[in-house]
Amino acid sequence: MADPVARDRMVAGAADMIRRRGLNATSVRELAKHASAPLGSTYHYFPGGKQQLAAEAVTFTGDHIARLLTEYLRPGPIEGLRSFLALWRKVVESSDFRAGCPVLAVSVEDLPDGESAPHQAAATAFAQWTALLAASLREHGAGEAAAESTATLIVAAAEGAIAMSRAERSTTPMDRVAAQLESLVRAVTTPAQGG
Repeated sequence: MADPVARDRMVAGAADMIRRRGLNATSVRELAKHASAPLGSTYHYFPGGKQQLAAEAVTFTGDHIARLLTEYLRPGPIEGLRSFLALWRKVVESSDFRAGCPVLAVSVEDLPDGESAPHQAAATAFAQWTALLAASLREHGAGEAAAESTATLIVAAAEGAIAMSRAERSTTPMDRVAAQLESLVRAVTTPAQGG
C-alpha cells in the first residue's frame, strides 16, 4: 500500500539535496538515503526514476514558494519583494552558503536527451512566480508591459543574486539587488504626476 507521507518526504528530501548539490551530482541512492527511505520504494513511487523525482521536487518547491509569495504580496509589491528576497537570504545564510534554489539548480543543468520534465517543471515554477509578481504590480499601478518585464527581472535577479551570494559566500549581491529592485518597483507602481 502506498504511503503518501513517505512519498512526500522523498520529494521534499530531493528538493533539499538538489538545492545543495544540483541534480547531476545527486544519485537516486543518495536521495533515498537522505529521505530515510528504502531504495526500492523510490522506484516504486517514482517509476520514471531520478528525472521524475527531480521534476516533482521542483514542482513541490515551485508550488511552495508560490503559496508563500501569494501571502507576501497581500500588503503590496514592495512588501512582497522584501519578503521574497528575505526568504532566499535565509535559505542561503542558514545553510552557510551551501544551498540555493532547486528550481535554478535544475534549470541550468544539462539533462540526458529526452529528459525534459525537470526543465519543464522549472519553467513552470518561474512562470508561476513571475505571474504572481506581475499581477501584484498591475494591481498597484504598473502598466501591463512594465508589470511583466519587472516581474521577470525580479525573478531573474533574485535567482542570480542567490547564485552570486553562494559563490562569494556573502549576502552583498542579494543586498544590492534588493535595493535596486525596490527602487524599480517603486518607479513602476508610482502613478504619473500631472503637471
